[in-house]
Amino acid sequence: MTRRLAEVAKKVGVSEATVSRVLNGKPGVSDATREAVLTALDVLGYERPTQLRGDRGRLVGLVLPELQNPIFPAFAEVVGGALAQQGFTSVLCTRTVGGVSEADYVDLLLQQHVSGMVFAGGLYAQGDASHSHYERVLERKLPIVLVNAAVEHLGFPQVSCDDVAASEIALAHLLALGHTQVALLLGPPDHVPSQRKLAAFRAYARANGVELPADHVEHTMFSLEGGHAAAARMVRRGITGIICASDVLALGAIRAARRAGLSVPEDVSVIGYDDSALMNCTDPPLTTVRQPIDAMGRAAVELLVAQIDAAVVPGDELLFEPELVVRASTAPAPRKV
Repeated sequence: MTRRLAEVAKKVGVSEATVSRVLNGKPGVSDATREAVLTALDVLGYERPTQLRGDRGRLVGLVLPELQNPIFPAFAEVVGGALAQQGFTSVLCTRTVGGVSEADYVDLLLQQHVSGMVFAGGLYAQGDASHSHYERVLERKLPIVLVNAAVEHLGFPQVSCDDVAASEIALAHLLALGHTQVALLLGPPDHVPSQRKLAAFRAYARANGVELPADHVEHTMFSLEGGHAAAARMVRRGITGIICASDVLALGAIRAARRAGLSVPEDVSVIGYDDSALMNCTDPPLTTVRQPIDAMGRAAVELLVAQIDAAVVPGDELLFEPELVVRASTAPAPRKV
């Protein structure tokens, strides 16, 4: 106990007596100092006294798959800011290969008595993944919001970018430029947003008289290397237009085209998805489908706070319209010689 008092007092810059007053719920301590002491307890890994555990309810877990893709830090910034305006503090949890898993983070957040959780890019979007940790959250009736499409049986409120519209506006752009050899570069086969994009792509292509052979669709991991490997196979088949399910995949596709001695966009046009940071500074600047991250992040927080305030929030999906941002990675289809 004495060691705990000393460490917390040093962390906050107050006396041990002040820390003791906070832990014992005694008056005479300012609200700011009280919050600083309680936060220091959390940071140092000490358990709060039972009568003070409810105060940790102002924490909200934000669980992301990675931070290398610029879209996720951008989303974290929007959500963190919106939560702060509502008086909540976000706890950022990022999965790492061979490290802490999404299920582990859920257990840790439940132990911290968070008020709710926001997930983006999580295992809820993969049909073949384990979803038992989401079911544990359901049993606790903890407020949850998922960002972008999920498997159907979970039933959490969702905030999503319209995958159907995204596929249609990207394909319409390439068709307008005269491309007929168009391919789709997606995430893993069990990834629900990728499945939606593929279904919409096929329907729109069929309605416009464009063939979509099976080898014009590639599934890969969401990484630069995955995009490069899959796109390399596409350009060998004579593809002139590639629509990608993320900006990172699109950058891999551009690299694959160049390694094959081709030029983007003169020989191959490439479209990304997200409009993440610095895509207007790439070579060439990337044509991409923009997710309305600001609006989606604020909506996710509003849905979460409504649940925290005991409002009835149905497990529906709010769809947000994407926007095609045309830059220099797309051009008219090359003329046949």
